[in-house]
Order: sequence, then structure tokens, then C-alpha cells
Amino acid sequence: MKHAASIALATTLALASFVPSLSAAPPAPSNVPMSTHDTLPNLRQPREHLLTGGQPDAAAWTALAAQGVGTVINLRPEAEMAGRDEAGEVAAAGMAYVSIPIAGAADLTPANAHALSQAIAQAKGSVLVHCASGNRVGALLALDAARNGADADDALQFGKDAGLTGAEPRVRELLGLPPAK
Repeated sequence: MKHAASIALATTLALASFVPSLSAAPPAPSNVPMSTHDTLPNLRQPREHLLTGGQPDAAAWTALAAQGVGTVINLRPEAEMAGRDEAGEVAAAGMAYVSIPIAGAADLTPANAHALSQAIAQAKGSVLVHCASGNRVGALLALDAARNGADADDALQFGKDAGLTGAEPRVRELLGLPPAK
């Protein structure tokens, strides 16, 4: 009986890692070295070939490139970068760099969600999209999912799987969903 329970638990955990609705947050990708998890806060993989998270440490780029990330998309505006030359850091690691500055809730628009979607579609290899925490990433991905036909609740969940937290009220408003209870 213990063995059957262990198999059932293992099966449930395995399914939860692949089916977002069974899991509160998708696990960090297992193919990225643990040192990268330490240098890239809130690292998530909401779908294949798409990583999301907070601001990577300068030490993360080499490991990400070695794991197949070919493009980094930064949603942080220049004013938040504290003089860091992230474009240069990313280029030095051999990856492409795209900047789509999202300063706050006013920039969470369908047009910016579409710009992010196009940048992801044109990327080579896997893509890392980041902001300071992953919140703005999740917000734009939720808006884009809805724009591409996902039901509003599913789009919101996808955004949460990608890191949406504090911007959820704005995203709910834009998706036509009632405030969270």
C-alpha cells in the first residue's frame, strides 16, 4: 500500500509540474544549473522555451546561454538599471538582447503585450523575459494570451505562472475580470 501511495504522489507531482492549473507556480526549469537559480530571482518556465523571472545577476548570462537561451528580453526601463550595461553583458555571453521598457501599470497595454509577443516569436533559441521581479512579465504575457484568444481566466493564470503578482488588479481590469476576493 505504501508503494502505491508513493507512485500516486510521484505521478501527481509530475503532472503538477506540466499542468499549470494543478500547480500554484511552475517549477524553475530543471535544465538550468542551480547556480543560475541563485542569480536569477523567481526563475520560472511557463511554457517550453520561455523562461521568466526577476533581474538576473551579471553571473547568470553564461549559464543561461549554455542552456540554450538565445535571446534576453528586458522589460525594465533604463532608469531602473542603475547604470548597468545589460545589453553589453548579454552580448558578451553570445545572446541577442531586446529592450521593451515597461515603467509601471500605465505601460501594461495590449500594444506592449503585442510587442513582447513579436519579440518572443522572432527570437532565436529559448527566451528569457525579465523585469525586476517577474511581475510585469507575467502581466504582459497574460494580456497577450487573451489577445490571442485565451479565455480571460486562463490568460490570468498563465500570467501568474509567469510571475504576475502585484499588477494582478490592473491585469484583471484589462481582461474584464472582477477584482480578486
